[in-house]
Amino acid sequence: MSITSPPLVPRPRPRPSRRTIAAGGLGLSFALALSGCAGFGNLGTQPGVTTVTLASVNNPQMQDMAQLLPEFEKQHPDIKINIIFMEENDLRNAATKDVATKGGQYDIMTVGAYEVPIWGQNRWLMDLTDKAAEDPAYDVDDFFKPVRDGVSYDKRLYAVPFYGESSFLMYRKDLFQQAGITMPERPTWDQIAEYAAKLKDPSQDRAGICLRAKPGWGEMFAPLTTVINTFGGQWYNMDWQAQVNSPAYTDAVKFYIDTLEASGEGDPVSFGFTECLNLFSQGHAAMWYDATSAAGSVEDPKNSKVAGQVGYVRAPVKMTENSGWLWSWNLGINAESKHQDAAWTFVKWATSKDYAKLVGSQLGWARTPPGTRKSTYLIPQYIKAGGDFAPLTAKIMNEVNPTQPGVDPQPWVGIQYVTIPEFQDVGNQTSQLLADVIAGRRPLNLALDQGQKIAQRAGDNQKKG
Repeated sequence: MSITSPPLVPRPRPRPSRRTIAAGGLGLSFALALSGCAGFGNLGTQPGVTTVTLASVNNPQMQDMAQLLPEFEKQHPDIKINIIFMEENDLRNAATKDVATKGGQYDIMTVGAYEVPIWGQNRWLMDLTDKAAEDPAYDVDDFFKPVRDGVSYDKRLYAVPFYGESSFLMYRKDLFQQAGITMPERPTWDQIAEYAAKLKDPSQDRAGICLRAKPGWGEMFAPLTTVINTFGGQWYNMDWQAQVNSPAYTDAVKFYIDTLEASGEGDPVSFGFTECLNLFSQGHAAMWYDATSAAGSVEDPKNSKVAGQVGYVRAPVKMTENSGWLWSWNLGINAESKHQDAAWTFVKWATSKDYAKLVGSQLGWARTPPGTRKSTYLIPQYIKAGGDFAPLTAKIMNEVNPTQPGVDPQPWVGIQYVTIPEFQDVGNQTSQLLADVIAGRRPLNLALDQGQKIAQRAGDNQKKG
């Protein structure tokens, strides 16, 4: 979306842009609307001014950050921030290449909970432990412990959380009431498939449910892996033997694809988080299973046609008590950055207690970055604006179990991803195979057999140590 907050409508998928324009003003909103991504901040070479480049995922919370850049630059006129927005898959590719090759193109990166421990171990990110402890007001202990632990390696902090999330089911209360359906507090996936079929309405251009099917381990497999977990499947067993073509894994994937075909959005392989957010917010889906962090955008009446009409319940289950994921987007500083002090100044500002209050007071309390700081959930205005979704988010993040999210034990810690360096490639390749299945270009059993071979190569590396 544009930082001037027009209605959320489907748009071409953004690609990285090196264009930079000054923050604020009509020129900014027009350029962003055209490009789908842009850089923010003044890249001029004024004496005494340091330009810090931030590679960022193009999620709404990061777009809000861009809108508030003038507030940072008022306080720090000697620092200019250049934000380069990218689609999630593109960001991962670009940032991983930059840190792995020690390119130093980006000073700061939005980094997921999956990458931080791996990159920290490789010393690709700056150790922020001492910096974060210098100012007592920054209060590292205020971060939720599971989220803080997720951005640490060997008890050292290699990024700081910007926002955290689990996953839940969002549904249109008005449509459920009209259909005479009562949503349980803890629905099963079988129930959700039944409801989606009843609520799909082609005459209203309305899907029964929106589910991500865009290729990418962080796109398609974020929700799909939680479905696999609760169906009794998993990526690997305790011996690092891949389970991609096992009966439970197969049943979960078949269920997901069948639900999409029967009741999902059109052209599902082009739908990731952003596209589902647009579809649901514009009233073209009765349900959406995705990140808890989406609720702030869904409840923003400036952007959402369904604000005030949405209900929230825990992630659907099959064989487990819970199935939500645990994730955070974080700000990490490139170990090769030549502007580490200036970069930390910005990172500290954007992840502080005061920043949460700034977003709430300037942009609306429902848009406050969720799921990272305990103090956010003590702000009266946020509690009021958060309605049903804010307390539920906190509950879910404390209920999920990243050590064993499925039926059987696993040799890694993580819910919607496997914390091994090869998983990015394993997930990406397997998701592309499944996208071919959804598009009718490949049978499911063949796709999963090929995915099994891909996953097993990574499993064999783990067996070797």
